[in-house]
Amino acid sequence: MDNVSPVAVHRCRFVDFTPSPITALAFPPLPLPSLKGKKPSQERERQRAEKFGTLGVGRANGNIELCEWTGEEGQVQASQAWQVRKTLSGPCPSKVDSLAFTLRYPDTLASDSIPSCSDLRLFSSGGGSELIEWDILRGCVRRTIGSQAGAIWSIAANPASTLLALGCEDGSVRLLSLVADTLSHHRRFDRIKSRLLSIAWGPPVPRQPKAQNGDHSRKGGAGGDSDEDSDEDEEDDWSDSWLVTGGSDSSLRKWDVVTGRVVDRMGTDKVRGERTLVWTVGVLADGTIISGDSLGTVKFWDSTTCTQLQSFSAHGADVLCLTVGPEGTTIYTSGVDQKIVQFTYVPPAPLTSTSPLGTASGSWIQSNARRLHSHDVRSLAIWPPYSPLPHAHKRKPNPGSTFVAPILASGGLDMSVVLTPALPASMTTSNVAPNVVNPLGPSGVCTFEDSYHKRIAYTSTMCVARKARLVASMHETGINVWRVLDIPSADVIMDGMDASNNPETRIGWENVLDMELSVRTNLVACALSDDGKWLVASDLYETKLFELVTTVRSSHLLSTPLDDNYHYIIQPEGNTKPRRVRALASVLQAQLPSESSKTPVSTGGSAFAFTPDSSKLVVATAMSAYIVVIDLTAEEPTVLRRFDHHRKPGPTAGGRIVRGVHKNVSPEEDSDTEEDLVVSGAVTTVTKMAVSPDGQWLASSDGLCRTFIFNLDSIQYHTTLPSLPLPASILVFLPESPQILLTALPNNSLHVFDVEQSEVPAWAQNLTSTLPVQLRTTSDPVIGVAFEPRDAKQPPKNPKSVKEMIFWGSTWLCKLKLGEGHSGQRSKRRRKSEAKKADAQLAPGVSLQSSSPEGRNVRMITHFRPILALDFLGPAELVVVERPLVDVLSKLPPAFFKPKYGST
Repeated sequence: MDNVSPVAVHRCRFVDFTPSPITALAFPPLPLPSLKGKKPSQERERQRAEKFGTLGVGRANGNIELCEWTGEEGQVQASQAWQVRKTLSGPCPSKVDSLAFTLRYPDTLASDSIPSCSDLRLFSSGGGSELIEWDILRGCVRRTIGSQAGAIWSIAANPASTLLALGCEDGSVRLLSLVADTLSHHRRFDRIKSRLLSIAWGPPVPRQPKAQNGDHSRKGGAGGDSDEDSDEDEEDDWSDSWLVTGGSDSSLRKWDVVTGRVVDRMGTDKVRGERTLVWTVGVLADGTIISGDSLGTVKFWDSTTCTQLQSFSAHGADVLCLTVGPEGTTIYTSGVDQKIVQFTYVPPAPLTSTSPLGTASGSWIQSNARRLHSHDVRSLAIWPPYSPLPHAHKRKPNPGSTFVAPILASGGLDMSVVLTPALPASMTTSNVAPNVVNPLGPSGVCTFEDSYHKRIAYTSTMCVARKARLVASMHETGINVWRVLDIPSADVIMDGMDASNNPETRIGWENVLDMELSVRTNLVACALSDDGKWLVASDLYETKLFELVTTVRSSHLLSTPLDDNYHYIIQPEGNTKPRRVRALASVLQAQLPSESSKTPVSTGGSAFAFTPDSSKLVVATAMSAYIVVIDLTAEEPTVLRRFDHHRKPGPTAGGRIVRGVHKNVSPEEDSDTEEDLVVSGAVTTVTKMAVSPDGQWLASSDGLCRTFIFNLDSIQYHTTLPSLPLPASILVFLPESPQILLTALPNNSLHVFDVEQSEVPAWAQNLTSTLPVQLRTTSDPVIGVAFEPRDAKQPPKNPKSVKEMIFWGSTWLCKLKLGEGHSGQRSKRRRKSEAKKADAQLAPGVSLQSSSPEGRNVRMITHFRPILALDFLGPAELVVVERPLVDVLSKLPPAFFKPKYGST
């Protein structure tokens, strides 16, 4: 084996970052089936089964995270599952209490299609009287509308995505019209003396055709054909008959949608005369109503007679949320007691030919319960979502086709989304059991009782300045900066365990700066220059640049023996004060065209990058997707160039934008013209940017999976990379080969591109397939990559060798070389021959030689968790920023606990 070089590790746990609790979860609805008898083909049904919808995660700080499925096209399994693709920064201050997706144009979508982000509308409420509609593509608030009835307690969209119901403070239901991508008040229901805490729509019913007494007269008329077409369109519509609400007065109410009046009232239990709060309600296809209340009781009601069918004391405290399984035969509830309870429908025996939900002799049982969270569970959602359709229109899987197990998503005060396979136990004995696939991994166990759950780890926006030895952390409205002072003894080995029992005792650090910014929304992005001189941060509407000035009071010497020599590092002890560069705002406003004469120019940034010498700042605007290169060497910032390539459309093939839209554009034609600038708002967001170590190249990637390359020496556009199947999670240039761009995707696949030659190197064409199995299948995606800087006093023995890259995720890190990680199943002779062939095609500074002569898989180190940041401060000196979950949970209120034995 290779000699393992020691690496000194700063194991930093002083960052007091606290993620925001999860308050709402939502999956998009599916289009209603056609009433004209059209059935999807088997091929389209298979494609629908292979797609997964967007997961919306609302948090208590007002942010909404949009999580996308990380599997590539045609893959029904992905170890990384859903990962955050975009964060919608909420107004400051605000919160998210309710979340709902609707279809923008439901009539244009096929009944067997899975809506994408461009097909969806997103609504949220945060305890106030305003409903917010979000612009998903631009990441900002699209419009707001007042409820005209006080605070909004609950929202729910009808199955057809044409109406949105609001449960309000004054006890009235307000219906908002969503037809043709609009948002307006439709009608108001009668008012009652109770807050409407929860709301749900009844099953849709097919719209009845008009009277047929005029059919003969219309056939012969001039407008007969058009009338028949209009009748056919009306027959293809669904209508809503009723909805149900849960109130704060110990009751549920059924409302008639046509008259807006209460049809009937259902009363719940009370304790000592106190009112019971009905926090959540749901409806099944046969009209059965489910409710969860503050007594921990789950009740089932008959919607026809409005009488109670069954009652379960399933929870020890308030039931805050429930969701219905895709088949309508399972129900999941949870709340304050952290327990997720599964209810299963037991059909009568013998099974009748009609729907089992329509038989009176069937019953519900409390089948299973699991405790997946440490604190209150605020929301539940399941994919695929449940549609309360009549039995004749129920979606049925094709016999022999692959059946993907449903996934239950849950979240609450412990800040992490938990994903659990939730296959009904009845399906394990049916004919679909051999074809069931667990989308979270190779495990064949898919039932809710026995399956393994997955936790989506929380992350933070952090940056490390190597030369200045600074670590910066961003929270909702401010930034904290720390300096790492000393060098720990080199007794921590990357392939071993920490030799110290308490690594924090060796860490010397100081808090340099705490800033609270005046912002309109939560902060979107921040960056710190390598020399620690510049700090930039931005909300959605304004970018703020600060020059960090340190006033030196005194100096002290830190001596550390290293290689039998003493190296002295002078650390200034003084106050660091930020000096804002106010000229940046006016400079950016002068360079950015206004989208509308009524709206001011937004200078907020979605991503930032400093050049290695800190002479230039690159800003990617958040709402307009411009790339702006700014010179920082003058007295005031100066804009060198603005690029609008991310705003221009490109040719698509198979749903992906192909390369070549700007390939042959001359510098004269590439210059920005006024006609190009006055285009409708950008439909994407620049998510990642990277500058090469020599400062020559700039790479930028957006949400449409496009990556553009710019030359910072000539300030010109260079080339466009072929689009990748997923948005990039990492963009980095190799230090030893600055022209080589490495891109990592959320599914842990790697892609390499030579920006000078505008091609993929021959040695990197099969890079992903040769990665270690542990890296490809780990449950947490790769977040970053670190390169150990080369010691200038000790040049490398082999100029073609490259330092190992340390890839890291939230719960793991591993050391890897390009080309390392072969499965070990091939012979040594074949591996050596392939290595010799690859060496003949190496780019300068890149080596494919495996550091393991046995070709074994790379070891994953998992005793640092969760990792918020990782980077090298110098040769053989690594900083790892951790935020242990136990430290985060210690700041929360105590979890609910109810003793069962020995209590007085």
